Amino acid sequence: MHFEFLVEEPSIECVLLNIVPKILNPDISFAVHVFQGKQDLLNKLPNRLRGYRGWIQNDSIIVILIDKDREDCHILKKHLDDISKSSGLFTKTAPDERNSKFQVINRILIEELESWFFGDIDALSSAFPRIPKHLGTKSSYLYPDSIQNTASVLEGLLKRHGYYPAGMPKIEVANMISPFMVPEQNRSTSFQAFRTGLLACME
Repeated sequence: MHFEFLVEEPSIECVLLNIVPKILNPDISFAVHVFQGKQDLLNKLPNRLRGYRGWIQNDSIIVILIDKDREDCHILKKHLDDISKSSGLFTKTAPDERNSKFQVINRILIEELESWFFGDIDALSSAFPRIPKHLGTKSSYLYPDSIQNTASVLEGLLKRHGYYPAGMPKIEVANMISPFMVPEQNRSTSFQAFRTGLLACME
């Protein structure tokens, strides 16, 4: 089996390179393709998916990961599903009625990638030891997907504990936190939707 991940920024690529092998069997291959932001991914997606249709095998899955930002996640998800359908590919949401197979998994990060980091405070604290592990018990961090502007919140948290006073380097931070992440323990609902989507392909 092979997975093709389409993502909007390099920091997501860093995370996937570290966590996908923890979710899937080690012998499963995958590649990550980074676009120049969310709009670039959306603009190029129809042609990209039509291209995939020409060569994709029965054991290949395309996974599209995109930030919710300030959009309605249901509308955004439907937009991704519609693009997939118009490209002649079946999605996990709307599989082939004849055999229940699909080639595309569309997933929304709510609100941003950093919500996945807040879903695993132990990993965050392991990467940045001055951040206390009991942070996850505070009400403002109990539900990672409800935190707004998560990148700014994480940057402020790191600064308060003496990290990156000049600004948070997203790729470096992603590379530091993701090796410590434990997928099955992550409290982010959007992360678990991503994880269960991948696991469903193995069934």
